Amino acid sequence: MNVGLEHSIARVLLDVGAVTFSPESPYIFTSGLRSPVYVDNRVLVYHPDAWRLIVDGFQSTIDERNLHFDVIAGVAVGGVPHSSALAYTTRTPSVFIRTASKAHGKRQLIEGGDVANKRVLLVEDHVSTGGSALEAVEALRAKGAIVECALAIISYGFPEAHVAFEMAGLRLETLTNFDILLEQTLERGKLNEAQLHLIRQWFADPQAWGEQFT
Repeated sequence: MNVGLEHSIARVLLDVGAVTFSPESPYIFTSGLRSPVYVDNRVLVYHPDAWRLIVDGFQSTIDERNLHFDVIAGVAVGGVPHSSALAYTTRTPSVFIRTASKAHGKRQLIEGGDVANKRVLLVEDHVSTGGSALEAVEALRAKGAIVECALAIISYGFPEAHVAFEMAGLRLETLTNFDILLEQTLERGKLNEAQLHLIRQWFADPQAWGEQFT
């Protein structure tokens, strides 16, 4: 990945508030996990210049990694705007994967078209445990798709996610990472060294870190 682009994307995520930090008053995830970091890449579509950089970043990654695919798939709901924009830009067929099949109509889990025997590139907005991406891969492969690579704007980089992706035979490419984001945030004076230390402790052991607030 182009280092300059990684830094540019990190700056954009901070500028539009897609990534925020609150080490003293942590966010609470749906799972109950407490976190000093919150990622909401859904806000990107409200900022077209920032969003263009993300889509261009995906295109750059495709070119640099020489990725070959027949279909681009978005994971609902966060990945769908980015997968659709990328598919439109690259003139590639696009599908999206629901979190659950509809209870009416065709009751499909995969919407858009046939993926059988097609090389599918998966797109996520961000990866935490990797569960939603891997469920999408399972759904695609069940329909005969060949899925070997996923793109995401950013990942928390949890070891268990890395292991899960490896076991699933899925490569993950991200546009930037939290080392760069934390460095940028520190440079802007939005975090001090003590806060940065707290956040790094969370990345090392999120569960244990959250227990101090219970």
